[in-house]
Amino acid sequence: MNTRHALPLLAALALVAGCDKLPSAGQTDATAPVATAPVVEGVVLATVNGAPLTQSVLDIYTAQRTSQGANQEAGDPEAVLNELIALELMRQESVSKGLNALPMVVAALNQQERTALAGAAIKDFMNSNPVSDEAAQKLYDEQVGKAGKEYNARHILLETEDEARAVIALLDQGSDFSELAKEKSTGPSGSSGGKLGWFGEGQMVAPFSEATAKLEKGAYTKEPVQTQFGWHVIILDDVRDSTPPPFEDVKDRLKMLLANQQLQQHVEELKGSANIEIK
Repeated sequence: MNTRHALPLLAALALVAGCDKLPSAGQTDATAPVATAPVVEGVVLATVNGAPLTQSVLDIYTAQRTSQGANQEAGDPEAVLNELIALELMRQESVSKGLNALPMVVAALNQQERTALAGAAIKDFMNSNPVSDEAAQKLYDEQVGKAGKEYNARHILLETEDEARAVIALLDQGSDFSELAKEKSTGPSGSSGGKLGWFGEGQMVAPFSEATAKLEKGAYTKEPVQTQFGWHVIILDDVRDSTPPPFEDVKDRLKMLLANQQLQQHVEELKGSANIEIK
């Protein structure tokens, strides 16, 4: 099972983790008082010209700093609070100068609000629709837990079918596969004699995987194999049984995959009932 690209919505959620209580876009009136700021419930740690900064706001800002890779003085709450105070001062200056009414600033605030609210909706959906261990076990039994095969192969990649057939003819005459790969392959593995290392079932594009699986150890393809990358001549060096990972090692990832599938389905249902016009 290939799950490398299976988590787009959960990845989006990660971007807003800890930000479900972000302040709203706030005033867009350039004449609004400088100290006006959205009220966020919580213990007030400081006020800046009357605008409160609470513990929850500090927690959100700390999480944002961490997600952006900040580490300097990351463990010093006082230093982080001072940064937050500086940000509030600059926010107030922006409002006093009317910069909050600039189109790009309005658009940025609008997107921040959209992201935060979407993240809250995603969290709410996931909390309301938890994935059970039983569902993860079922997926494991059907797709992950079964023993399979792993292959160690080399290949020569050519641009045309005729070139691939010419390489096969040279192999039939006794030419060395690795030397032909170094000489003729257009792929990045050519310099190493076409070595691909070990790969499992389904890890290569379908035509390549299917052709490799049909080979006997030590044999090469007698017909060129076409993929979107070009024409391949493949030789199978070795094959072995693959051992699936234990369920407990992959349970959390499987549950995340299933949660994302549920979320994708929910989004599609929302699209189906929404009035969407793309202009």
